[in-house]
Amino acid sequence: MMTEACIVGWAHTPFGKLDDPDVESLIARVAGSAIADAGISPGEVDGVFVGLFNNGFSKQDFPSSLALQSVPELRFKPATRYENACASGSAAIHGARDFLAAGRGRFALVIGAEKMTATPGPQIGDTLLGASYRKEEGDIPAGFAGVFGRIAETYFQRYGDQSDALAAIAAKNHKNGVDNPYAQMRKDLGFAFCRAESDRNPYVAPPLKRTDCSLVSDGAAAMILTDEDTARAMDKAVRFRAAVHVNDYLPLSRRDITRFEGGAQAWALALEQSGLALQDLSFVETHDCFTIAELLEYEAMGLTPPGQGARAVLEGWTAADGRLPVNRSGGLKAKGHPVGATGVSMHVVAAMQLTGQAGDMQLAKNDIAGVFNMGGAAVANYVSILEALR
Repeated sequence: MMTEACIVGWAHTPFGKLDDPDVESLIARVAGSAIADAGISPGEVDGVFVGLFNNGFSKQDFPSSLALQSVPELRFKPATRYENACASGSAAIHGARDFLAAGRGRFALVIGAEKMTATPGPQIGDTLLGASYRKEEGDIPAGFAGVFGRIAETYFQRYGDQSDALAAIAAKNHKNGVDNPYAQMRKDLGFAFCRAESDRNPYVAPPLKRTDCSLVSDGAAAMILTDEDTARAMDKAVRFRAAVHVNDYLPLSRRDITRFEGGAQAWALALEQSGLALQDLSFVETHDCFTIAELLEYEAMGLTPPGQGARAVLEGWTAADGRLPVNRSGGLKAKGHPVGATGVSMHVVAAMQLTGQAGDMQLAKNDIAGVFNMGGAAVANYVSILEALR
């Protein structure tokens, strides 16, 4: 498998309830900026790869050519839309990597975007349920949050009440989000607020409270990929040391929902491909669509054995100053989760860390990054291992 693709430029909007009227506007904010950040001309881009979930968030579907509206030099270049639920951005990245590996081009533009906040609340929940197995899960109360509420409830039944750990994950990520200029919520909520049920933090899908759920967001991120030889002559470059994608069953009924087995497979394959062990990583950006997801992802990556994920957060391992910082960006929990943009965003913030351009988020140890992005409840699983090339 080709692992030598490099990220050589990027752009990122703030996440949140944005004034941009549609996906086209969001794409326009990042497409040209990423090209300029890479120091290339728009005409040098050989292919465009767009991650968008949509599924009803926008009446304008078929987004592959929307970047041409703001970057007309992309006309007559191949452009393709990728959808793999909440991992649509990572799917687009893999498409771009394959394009480069096949020798079809030298520079690829990857864009992830989503406009969610214009959709009414109840409709949002139903739209996101499209990332579940509707035949069996379509009537779960509270929409997609209800799917993860069921996962959390089953985990609690097996391993005991983990509410302290979930609150600690939420508090950690909100504290980290204060330092991220792109984050939707830049407020340190504190453990006590995240732990207690209240009028401001009600149960959404018990045992999950509002602070256990990622935010409904608008936003976009983009990056330029090229081959390693070309990247060595550019101002900055972040190399894919590994990139793995595995899919698992869609129905929860076909799996042990207290274990993200697809995520574990992806992590194991990525670490093997990179020739590294988990302890070699400097930090991880992981898919905390819900706090129970981050807890299970600790176990999937091998940070703790099954059932012991709580230790990682309660003992401070995953804090910004811990032995393996997780979600220094604030994660989806504080940064926001515009579905199609998330996978690209995670790679961009990791690249910023690795090149020393993360500002107030910057970690002292920034040699090697792990990124885990998933679609659905650990159905589409993507792991990247990244390192700075220059």
